[in-house]
Amino acid sequence: MNQPTIPETPWQSRNGDEPIRLGVSSCLLGAEVRYDGGHKHDRYLTDVLGEWFEWVPVCPELEIGLGVPRPTIQLESGDPEPQLIEPISGEILTKRMESYARDKVEQLRKAGLDGFIFKEASPSCGVEGVKVFGQNEQPEQNGTGVFARVLIRLWPGLPVAEEGWLGDDLRHRDFIERVLGCHRKRVIAASGLDAKQTADLDAAHRALLEKLGFKSQE
Repeated sequence: MNQPTIPETPWQSRNGDEPIRLGVSSCLLGAEVRYDGGHKHDRYLTDVLGEWFEWVPVCPELEIGLGVPRPTIQLESGDPEPQLIEPISGEILTKRMESYARDKVEQLRKAGLDGFIFKEASPSCGVEGVKVFGQNEQPEQNGTGVFARVLIRLWPGLPVAEEGWLGDDLRHRDFIERVLGCHRKRVIAASGLDAKQTADLDAAHRALLEKLGFKSQE
């Protein structure tokens, strides 16, 4: 199986300040890393948010060695949590994914993330409503992808979203505001900004919200 290279983000810092840095499922940036060799390029992420945010692309399935192309995987009901299964072979991938996820979360912490945007409906990356197959003919759509659930459990303060949430104004704004809040804390902790620099950072965040189409609530 081929191991495609995940492209680097085209983002460049506009003013030399510490960038607002988001983890993201690689396929959303156009990387051909999906099971069928395709991608799920989201133009809003690359063409709009990419003007202001620095991306840290992650593909859990590729990074645990499944390759491209690869057999499909899915969540199946289990105790205490749904298991990650490759139906064709019957291989249980849960422990491999969980071990990878714990190590990856530590790497991402060191990278200084301010949030993460996951691929919706993915058995590795979906945050909510992922299909869980069991005894019933119809799967229940109540699961969380294994990588996503480990990250959320180990890093509960990190803002997370799926790309589909950004089509809802309330969820979109809430996510961006939480991202900016994390960025503020991270920059102040790392750089020890004085009062004026902190005020300038807050003004820059408000301006970014307006550029993204959200009016100030002040």
